[in-house]
Amino acid sequence: MSNKNLIQIKQFCLYHEIENTFIKELHNYGLVEIIIEENDEYVQPEQLPEIEKMMRMHYDLNINLEGIDAIYHLLNKIEVLQQHLTNTQNKLRIYEEL
Repeated sequence: MSNKNLIQIKQFCLYHEIENTFIKELHNYGLVEIIIEENDEYVQPEQLPEIEKMMRMHYDLNINLEGIDAIYHLLNKIEVLQQHLTNTQNKLRIYEEL
């Protein structure tokens, strides 16, 4: 994988003025995937919105990493349930039209 599309963790943390250990802790909780290339650590650009949400939870709302882990998993479950509900409603509309 080319690191042209990857975001270097050091640069990301410098830009946002946070500690590098925050991203590593997110990785330890399984919330972020870290890619190591040429002895440097990167994250994929698709992960940035989620990382920034978790940063706001931690730094702005003072939520610890255990809380972020719980919130993140609950939000993902809610999203899955909403998708199932939408699919079920769409199927129900088909039968109502008959």
